[in-house]
Formats: sequence, structure tokens, C-alpha cells
Amino acid sequence: MHPILFTIGPITIYSYGVMLAVAVLVCTYLLSLDAKKYNISQDAAYDLVFWTMLGGILGGRIFYVIIEWSYYSQNLLEIPMIQKGGLAWQGGFLGGLIAGIYFVRSKKLSLRPILDLAAPYLALGQSIGRIGCFLNGCCYGKPVAWGPYYPTHAARLYPTQLFETAGLFAIFLILKYAQTKPHQAGFVFVFYLWLAAIERFIVEFYRGDTIPAPGGLTLAQDVAFCVFIAGLIYYATVIRTQTKKV
Repeated sequence: MHPILFTIGPITIYSYGVMLAVAVLVCTYLLSLDAKKYNISQDAAYDLVFWTMLGGILGGRIFYVIIEWSYYSQNLLEIPMIQKGGLAWQGGFLGGLIAGIYFVRSKKLSLRPILDLAAPYLALGQSIGRIGCFLNGCCYGKPVAWGPYYPTHAARLYPTQLFETAGLFAIFLILKYAQTKPHQAGFVFVFYLWLAAIERFIVEFYRGDTIPAPGGLTLAQDVAFCVFIAGLIYYATVIRTQTKKV
């Protein structure tokens, strides 16, 4: 693992922070190119990414600190140090969604087409970010003989971060394909909810840092199940009642 890329004097460059920055830059650029297809200005696309990413990072950090409070309660000064890793997908998704919806409503834009526009890049951003998790050594898997060696754990583990990188990139490609087909506004975003929830539910069986939850599953699996159900409800009550297709 390579949590630190290099050091310049007193400045330390962390691999997790670099990959997070790469994810933001790549997704912002690609989303801005697609924005024209949805009659959205590039400035609005840039603002959307900024507020969504800000909400996602804040929500992801808050949720991660909560579930790891036993550590952070003894290391309060490390709470804002996200460059070292520590963003929870569940909180990041909720925080980014709230911030994105607030921005869209404040600009009086149509919500569902923008959700469809952003959906593939949510998956792509997560895919790139998981490379940072792999380099950082967090979000690790259970012991397995053939896995990469993690010095901090003195063991070979499932590279669950790379499982997610591959899975989320596949979701990105599927969603980009779905965008090219006639669909009801909002469906691509719901498709993202379903696929991302299934992907995380499966990978969680191989994670070594899981948090147990009632029912024999993990906290992340319970959240993934709720996200999947929320997608079903949103599709059944809102999207299927529409006649407009894009």
C-alpha cells in the first residue's frame, strides 16, 4: 500500500486525496460535456458538481466519523483530515443528494433530468475514489491466500477496493448506455440506485472491516437494501406515472 505518494518539505501528499481530486476533475469535465444534451449550461454543471461533491464529502465524513467514533473520540484533531481517507459511501450519497437537490431547486431547474445526467458520474467518481482506498489501505477485505499484502494488517487480504473500482466502472458504462436509449426522466438515476446497492451488498461479503447489524448482515448491507427499496418506491410512485421520455 502507498498511503503517502511523496513529501515536499512540510507538505505531505496523500494518495487518497490525490485520487479524490482526480475523481472530481474527471467527472466535472465529462459531465460538463454532457450537460448540453440536457439543455444545461456548463456553468450550472460546474456548480452542480461543486455543491454535490461538497455535500458528499461532508456527509461521507460525518457518517464515517460516527461509525468509527471509538477511534475519533480519542483523536479529535484527525476528524477533518480526509486526505488520509475515511469517507462512507452511505453518508456521501445522502449528503451529495441533499446538496444537489438544494442546488437544483434553488436554480429552478428540472430535477429528474439532472439526476439522470449525474448518475453515471456518481458511479465513475466512486470507482476512481476506490483506487485511493486501495492505495491508502482502508476499506480492506478478509484474509485470502492470493490477495495483495497489507503491511498494516500483516496479512494478504481480498482487494475489495479494486472489486468496487471494477464494479462501479461497469455500472458507469451501463448507465452511459442507458442514457442513449429512450427512457422516462429519472430512470437512469434509479437504475444507478439499484446497481450501486447490489454491487455494495455483494462486495460487503468480502470486506474485513464490516460493522455487524441485526439479521446477520452488515450495516452497509442494510443501508444498500434500503437504497434499493427506495429506488423501487421512487420508480413505482413517480417515474412510472410519467409519460415524458428522453
